[in-house]
Amino acid sequence: MKLGVVGLPNVGKSTLFNAITNAGAGSANYPFCTIEPNIGMVSVPDRRLDKLAEMYEPEKFTPATIELCDIAGLVRGASKGEGLGNKFLSNIREVDAIIHVVRCFEDGEIIHVDGSIGPRRDIETINLELIFSDIDLLERRIDRTAKAAKGDKKFKTELEMLQRLREHLESGKSARGFSCESEEEEALLASIPLLSAKPVIYAANLSEKDFAGLADNPFYREVEQIAAAEGAQVMPICARLEEELAGMSAEDRLLFLQDLGLEESGLDRLITASYSLLGLISYLTAGKPEVRAWTIRKGTRAPQAAGKIHSDFERGFIRAEVIGFDELMACGSMAAAKEKGLVRIEGKDYVMQDGDIVLFRFNV
Repeated sequence: MKLGVVGLPNVGKSTLFNAITNAGAGSANYPFCTIEPNIGMVSVPDRRLDKLAEMYEPEKFTPATIELCDIAGLVRGASKGEGLGNKFLSNIREVDAIIHVVRCFEDGEIIHVDGSIGPRRDIETINLELIFSDIDLLERRIDRTAKAAKGDKKFKTELEMLQRLREHLESGKSARGFSCESEEEEALLASIPLLSAKPVIYAANLSEKDFAGLADNPFYREVEQIAAAEGAQVMPICARLEEELAGMSAEDRLLFLQDLGLEESGLDRLITASYSLLGLISYLTAGKPEVRAWTIRKGTRAPQAAGKIHSDFERGFIRAEVIGFDELMACGSMAAAKEKGLVRIEGKDYVMQDGDIVLFRFNV
């Protein structure tokens, strides 16, 4: 999974990226500090994996990971090449989902590219540039489909859907809010690489003071309203606070979060939400050699899940021995779970569930 961190210049993108990845990306008080995208690999927080590690004391511990890309700041006119627009748009085309950082705090010492704080305006600036780019792409698709429809009537239905989609975009609405009328239309929409169709989480970047008094921040409420209208997610976060947390030891971080009345950092919540946003789940394998989380999409069947480990596992799949995480924890050990008959034997049609602990049997 690859996530793109986007936003206007000077909204805290690189500060947030640094906190998430500890990668040391450049962060400064002027536009376009980030030019080439910074890339970082991030572990997906999973307390289940931590508990399994306590149980098995493995030689190797391997959490699920996501790839994070800090993309250059975007300005109005990017779809026509303004600023670093073409670079921005080509980079965002490569990601699976977007973390859109929106500045929700006042600070006279930090320059805003438009001269004032305005979350609605900032969000519209980026969304419209993505939409304009999508309209250009869609126009070319419509031209090709219109020519094909003259010789083959089966393209007529496709053309009608594309024209409806263009009208939707031209009204200033993102493609992710477009209503398909059939499974065929859903498949067609998914086949078009539209930037505004990518799932998004709005990361509302707050000051430490505003983060503590969230209900009183009008900028955050504005982002909430926009996200609700789009069917998108919004998450409050304080990039500066997360940057402080990232530099602490695990023990100090835990104490600091407890002092704030929090169970986990904003970054942990953001990463977990992004993982879920793309319809991803984890199944787990556990033993003395390794405790590991494996990333699959919801709805994946057992043989295909086994193939994530090795293609031979899928090709020679016999069965899966499965137990839920909570059941294993209640028993205290795999041996006790087997004695109670809680380890299930599942075949090729079994649909994997989040948190399944699995041993695959195969023969090639």
